[in-house]
Amino acid sequence: MPRGPRLLGAVASADLVRHGQRRSLPIVHVADPLAEDGLVLLRERCDVRVTIGLKEPDLAPLLRDVDALIVRSETKVTASLMDAAPRLAVVGRAGVGVDNIDVPAATERGVYVVNAPLGNIVAAAEHTIALALALMRKIPEADRSVRAGDWTRSKLIGRELRGKTLGLVGIGRVGSEVARRAAAFEMKVIAHDPFATEASARAAGAQLVELDELFARADVISLHTPLTDKTRGLINAQSLAKMKPTAVLVNASRGEVVDAKALAEALAAGTIAGAALDVFAPEPLSADSPLRNAPRTVLTPHIAGSTSEAQVNVAVDVVRQVLDIIDGKPARYAVNAPRPPADEAGGSAWVRLAERLGSLAAQLLDERPGGIELHYAGQLLEIDPEPLRAAVVKGLLETFSEQRVNLVNALAIARARGLDISEDRETESARFRALLTVKVGSTAVGGTLVQGEPRIVFIDGFWVDVPVEGHLLLTKHQDKPGLVGRVGTLLGQHDVNISSMQVGRLHPRGEALMILTLDDPVPDEVRAKIGAFDDVDRVRTAKLGV
Repeated sequence: MPRGPRLLGAVASADLVRHGQRRSLPIVHVADPLAEDGLVLLRERCDVRVTIGLKEPDLAPLLRDVDALIVRSETKVTASLMDAAPRLAVVGRAGVGVDNIDVPAATERGVYVVNAPLGNIVAAAEHTIALALALMRKIPEADRSVRAGDWTRSKLIGRELRGKTLGLVGIGRVGSEVARRAAAFEMKVIAHDPFATEASARAAGAQLVELDELFARADVISLHTPLTDKTRGLINAQSLAKMKPTAVLVNASRGEVVDAKALAEALAAGTIAGAALDVFAPEPLSADSPLRNAPRTVLTPHIAGSTSEAQVNVAVDVVRQVLDIIDGKPARYAVNAPRPPADEAGGSAWVRLAERLGSLAAQLLDERPGGIELHYAGQLLEIDPEPLRAAVVKGLLETFSEQRVNLVNALAIARARGLDISEDRETESARFRALLTVKVGSTAVGGTLVQGEPRIVFIDGFWVDVPVEGHLLLTKHQDKPGLVGRVGTLLGQHDVNISSMQVGRLHPRGEALMILTLDDPVPDEVRAKIGAFDDVDRVRTAKLGV
């Protein structure tokens, strides 16, 4: 759904109207329980509203003026709910999975979706080991036996983890933590993950194998995979039949990864020895689920990430990202936007430079762009180009589009408009260690970082040194005495203050480019008078970051 343009970085400072009164704080709505530490951070900067347990018909009317929405797993963030919140800039999920958020709909609307993938990984890994131990040592069964007055120790002989093979389906953040803890039990760890490298698996103490080999070899099979079309129903009758009859299954990832009926039948038939599950489809576990009466099972109500420490971690992580989005900064863990380069590589400074170069190129054009050419040179090749590409396109499209354009939807809007994006790379950069050049039509601009700060260093064939903030006045003219003075005098007469000046030229008294950085915009009549000066071939104005 198209939305009007809005600078996210201005949310916190813009005067907004609410119930007839002026307000200066962004509004954040918290729709699920959030640790107090997160709420404290929010209240320092925002107008915070908290409601718990509301369904969409009751929640939607409360979101008309909110800038951010924070949820856990209970609230479903649908396309229609986002349509009820025209100001919405970001949805924060205080946890890992975003299954309850319509991410494609958010992307279409230019709404960031952020989560907290690191906050509860230790809790989830510990719970996975706890489930395996509870299952192997028959702890729930033993507890029930003692409470019933029995002391039948001979029926409760368990098995040790030591010496067993752990098979991890997925060795990402949580899977890697499980592998490291399994090493303390002297387990052998094998893993299957199409996105893992041998090096990353080896660092976690695991050996990568094919999935069928994992099913056949593992004594404990633990699932740590996201829910995708390929992983839905991954554990089914066919895969269960490939497992050892002594194997046990642990699932603390997503309930939909396991076919509950097939698992219950395998347990009843003795195809596998047991299953410990923390997640189900649907949740809560339905009354008629075959898993309720399946033998040799341990069931917990989706609590793998539910420790007091994890609740604080995910709350603080997601709140900090929401505040970054409100401030116009890139989020570390945006689900639907490119991850910014690492800070040690210049990170946000390169992204800001890329956006400004796209914006400047667009403002110097006389026509709508048909395509964008990006050139990466020198040490810039060491940085992931995706966030830079998105930032350039965002800066360019904001000049032409009436939609909200940001890093979330910039590339999608470009594709929808038929805007071609081409890229090339050069290992060496003649003048700078790293250089990003953007060419749109006949206009080319380039930039780099100077002592960590973004600078524009190339405009249409001229090498310059221009800041990326402020109002710019650019003239192409013949290099003759007197022009700089006449332009400065005219600006002074109209109370336009000059903060810096650059003149680039190809050779003395030839074609030159003058760039003035100004504290104030140039009135149209002043621009017209400068354009009428002798020897001025072209005059342009631009606005960067103001």
